[in-house]
Amino acid sequence: MAAILIVEDEIPIHELIRRSLEAVGHTCVSVFDGKAAIRELSQHEVDLVLLDIMLPEVDGYEVFQQIKGTPTIFLTARSSLSDKVKGLTLGADDYLVKPFEMLELLARVDAVLRRTKKESREFELDGVKIDFESRQVFLHAAPVECTPKEFDLLEVLVKNRNIALSRDKLLELAWGYDYVGDTRTVDVHIQKLRKKLEMEGVIKTVYKMGYRLEV
Repeated sequence: MAAILIVEDEIPIHELIRRSLEAVGHTCVSVFDGKAAIRELSQHEVDLVLLDIMLPEVDGYEVFQQIKGTPTIFLTARSSLSDKVKGLTLGADDYLVKPFEMLELLARVDAVLRRTKKESREFELDGVKIDFESRQVFLHAAPVECTPKEFDLLEVLVKNRNIALSRDKLLELAWGYDYVGDTRTVDVHIQKLRKKLEMEGVIKTVYKMGYRLEV
């Protein structure tokens, strides 16, 4: 997983971001103003910076000018097109407008880390090995046949591990926004994954909500 610097001065948002990233396995470093961010990055390397624009001391744009070369996602309440264009023109890897869902942030982080080669394309847990590049799954080194949707669902659970996901959210992420169907589809696929991969104790049912891959 990755080392991520969070530069955000709103403490509740900062803590929510930190907890969400650490839940899926990332290591986080926290700073709350622009000067502290520049100082931290002059002393330590990180894989990704989550950078608010409106910061005390030095704003996010100026911070970014001084740390170019480190993958960066701007986090900001500024939603105008001109602000977004400015951020991307400066060379940021992505630009996310507040308020945002944590699952969207995790997806954006995963996408940037994949592009910058900082994210592992394999996952292993309790004898299960998943190769996301080849879309292959192994149990105790033996290949396991998974349907495309079973693999998509498994990938969503792994990428958002330790986070409770509703059945509707799993449908949205694994089947797509335009899927028209019953949430029982999720239950059927979960049961198949549990059986095929011996994950009865790992893919947890979240009462009256959905499921969570517990690591």
